[in-house]
Amino acid sequence: MRIGGLGPTELLLIVLIILLLFGASKLADIGGSLGRGIREFRKAVQDEDKPAAEQPDKPASQG
Repeated sequence: MRIGGLGPTELLLIVLIILLLFGASKLADIGGSLGRGIREFRKAVQDEDKPAAEQPDKPASQG
């Protein structure tokens, strides 16, 4: 199975190089941050899809 022209051997080599550059703990931090970002993005998209009547009132901007 090839993904974007890369086979399993090339993908494994890329993962190993990234692991050597950043270290396992840094990769775990990056993965956690990425997961939180995706969750927040999905939540924001779902909030945008709700009708205005279901959303809590937002204070009117003064100006």
